Amino acid sequence: MQELPHHYRAAAVAQPEGDVNLSSDGVQDIPSAPPPEFGGPGDKWSPESLLVASVADCFILTFRAIARASKLDWTSLTCDVEGTLERVERVTRFTQFVVRASLTVPEGVDEAKARRMLEKAEHNCLITNSLSAEKRLEVSVAFAS
Repeated sequence: MQELPHHYRAAAVAQPEGDVNLSSDGVQDIPSAPPPEFGGPGDKWSPESLLVASVADCFILTFRAIARASKLDWTSLTCDVEGTLERVERVTRFTQFVVRASLTVPEGVDEAKARRMLEKAEHNCLITNSLSAEKRLEVSVAFAS
């Protein structure tokens, strides 16, 4: 890891109607639109879905680094995140993220250690640590056949 602080830049460009084009140096642009709940088409990434996806992505990347450092063998990890958007004190905001992580490990891996590594990933995810919403982790560990 490079020395902190890190700086990240992104841009958004739009006209009065249509998609918002999201860009950042070195990566493919992403078209964005409001979600159906806010009158959007529902066929594009929205700020809300991007935020929830960022939680899932960060969880997996954090777990990958922790598992590598802890020499934990694993074969796959699925992370399903549900974000709850509510109106609190006249402000619309995310109030909770439920992270459901399903880890598959080879036979013989210590299941308790695998669960600890999942919990450590949730505790160290920089995205959820940067958000004020409540976070909850639900894990399952299965053995590969």
